[in-house]
Amino acid sequence: MTFAMTAPGALDYFPCRYGRSRVLFRGPRRSLDAPYLAFLGGTETYGRFIEEPFPALVERQSGKTCVNLGVANAGLDLYLNDPGVLHVAEQAELCVMQIMGAQNMSNRYYGVHPRRNDRFLRASERLQTLYPEVDFTEFHFNRHLLGRLRALSEERFDEIAGELRQAWLARMKHLLTLLRGRVLLLWLSEQQPPDAPDSALDSGGPLLIDRTMLDALRPRTVGLIEMPQSEAARHPGAPGMVFSDFEASAAGELMGPLAHEETAAALTPLIAEYLG
Repeated sequence: MTFAMTAPGALDYFPCRYGRSRVLFRGPRRSLDAPYLAFLGGTETYGRFIEEPFPALVERQSGKTCVNLGVANAGLDLYLNDPGVLHVAEQAELCVMQIMGAQNMSNRYYGVHPRRNDRFLRASERLQTLYPEVDFTEFHFNRHLLGRLRALSEERFDEIAGELRQAWLARMKHLLTLLRGRVLLLWLSEQQPPDAPDSALDSGGPLLIDRTMLDALRPRTVGLIEMPQSEAARHPGAPGMVFSDFEASAAGELMGPLAHEETAAALTPLIAEYLG
């Protein structure tokens, strides 16, 4: 038997499962019997260090059951490779999907963990041939790997970035098709989407995603909202976050409660308009 323990000062996320998925989502668990909205995305959707993340705020403001299917550091592979969670999303009246970066998914150059998508597992022969001087056993996280490869050669890294963009766009189109287009896309970042391909890895993300890619998805969705955060909400590590001393460094890099409040305030009327 396993016991989940919470460190002093840390937030209890009431982890739960939905359907046959093996992934632990944020609770408390919501009922799937009545009509509901599903929220897919990464760390921000999950609401790490936030008592009431924006899915919970939307639920309170709209009166609709909101199922939080966000997972810290998630990529598209988590949803596409898990029939259980995909079934829950398919049954929702509407899905709100946070745009996730292109780095956290398996591709022709490297493989990632099927559930912890930010974890690097292995380099393909293609990547080993492209970077013969690199010892890939020293990498555990995708972002660390990509940062090193870009530092060694921007020209060679551009080949990887192009592959990631192409794979991300194809998988997003597939996922939107599975969800029958009942998806409201959410760009949640301190910055607006770049107008052209950008291979920078030091931005807040979503990494390697640009406006041309988002425009290609618009016809397959309900719409796209680019979250207009206020100046105050752009500051990470804002007051009101809940974390232990051990988690303080990670909390300092994430959006605070005000950004979640603004996101919920922008989403709620759009959801109400769609549901009619």
